[in-house]
Amino acid sequence: MSNAIVIERSESGSKGRYEARVEGKDGVGELTYSRMSESKIIADHTGVDDSLRGTGVGKALVERLIADARQDGFKIVPLCPYVKAQYQRHPEWSDVME
Repeated sequence: MSNAIVIERSESGSKGRYEARVEGKDGVGELTYSRMSESKIIADHTGVDDSLRGTGVGKALVERLIADARQDGFKIVPLCPYVKAQYQRHPEWSDVME
């Protein structure tokens, strides 16, 4: 895959969002979360525009969430079916998943 995926994270109050864009393509992918506490978030939704299907954006969003959880020291409650499915494929993420 030659097109770079760029992911930005924003947070406002108890809500957070990762937004992914792919170079040369329209549309965005997003992963939203809710902060339960300083050390725990709920991953509640992942959505990717049809134009980005097959580009790896969804998985890249979850991998960024995992990396941020490890770096910032929070745990993830995977309510989102996509995040939950990815976690089942990656048991090595158990250090940051609940």
